[in-house]
Amino acid sequence: MTDVGGLGGLGVRGVRHAVRRGAEGVGAATPAGRDRAVDALRAAAVLGVVLGHWLVTALVADSGTLRTASPLQHMPWLTPVSWMFQTLAVFFLVGGHVATRSLASARARGIPYRHWLTARLTRLFAPVAAVLTLWTIAALGLLLSGAEFGTVRTLVKLALSPLWFLVVFAALTAATPLLTRLHPLWPLAVVLHVDLLRFGLGGPSWLGWANVAAGWMVPYTLGAAWTRGELERRHAGWILLAGGAVATAGLVAWAGYPASMVGVPGEGMSNLDPPTLAVVTFGLAQCGLALLLRERLRRAMRRPVAWAAVALVNLSAMTVFLWHQTALMATTATGLLAGHLPGLHTVPDSLGWVGARLLWLPVFALALAVCWAAFRSFEQGEGGRGRRSRVVRAHRPSDRGTAVEARHV
Repeated sequence: MTDVGGLGGLGVRGVRHAVRRGAEGVGAATPAGRDRAVDALRAAAVLGVVLGHWLVTALVADSGTLRTASPLQHMPWLTPVSWMFQTLAVFFLVGGHVATRSLASARARGIPYRHWLTARLTRLFAPVAAVLTLWTIAALGLLLSGAEFGTVRTLVKLALSPLWFLVVFAALTAATPLLTRLHPLWPLAVVLHVDLLRFGLGGPSWLGWANVAAGWMVPYTLGAAWTRGELERRHAGWILLAGGAVATAGLVAWAGYPASMVGVPGEGMSNLDPPTLAVVTFGLAQCGLALLLRERLRRAMRRPVAWAAVALVNLSAMTVFLWHQTALMATTATGLLAGHLPGLHTVPDSLGWVGARLLWLPVFALALAVCWAAFRSFEQGEGGRGRRSRVVRAHRPSDRGTAVEARHV
């Protein structure tokens, strides 16, 4: 027994040593001047969206069909969960910062705008083809097998819902040369006036769709201000955090905006579809907090294992984002073979459901890992060879034995 225990202990130590050695290799391959806090914020934003969807999206099995539900609908006291995991503003903040910095670098190297934009949009949309292909085949297969149209529509809508984000992000990326010096107060003023017209003066509801661009333009242009060095002082972060939090609290308390920062089935108004002034001011608070955490994140990212984990998420950020809903639905559909399982197919109206859903999270993560293994090559380029990582250096020996120049996001 002692020998077995010793071997087991040696195995654990060996795994730990291998993990640390691999993590140190990632750290050594990372460009020295890279701001790792930016990558940490991007990873946190992506994982926040993933966990948020997994926690508040329920697919209830009812008379042979699947319908969407939300624990926020039945347990409003869980609303703070939406504050923690609705992290899109941070993603747009980082996106604006990275895009404006990348554009400035391209200009300095004489790269034409069209080449810069083509490269960025290719990286953004390359993984989409796999998602669209699989779900087109899946939807046709389900319909031909006799599945109810309502169920198929629900599944496809959830699976493809992340694509709206890509369209908005692509449009802002294309407009980066115009947004480089735009003050965030301008798009914020647009959101304010649109909401005043549609909510205060009884204007048509379709006006709200102007906020899809203007609302996410606010954190994107904040990212551009970050690139210009206007947000380096800590007071900028505190102003955004405090001002955004106070404004959001006031809008919820006195202006009738929902407290939830995500859509809730059955509610007459959603803060996210389309974006409202409340979700934009909430995003300002999130951006302020992100800016205040930069130094702590930079220190944390000096730890090899922590940085390796963040680098891994960044290498596959689009794959994780695009496939996390598919992982949820694949688990739900497979689970139906065993009957109506708590936390997976039941109505999300009790603490028991919450506890059961938490236990399902590792299963969702495993399903997402399968999707990642199957489709990550689309994010890296054709067959994984078309484009190398921009988070770490790509070491490819040339005839002279030199390494490829480090590239940055």
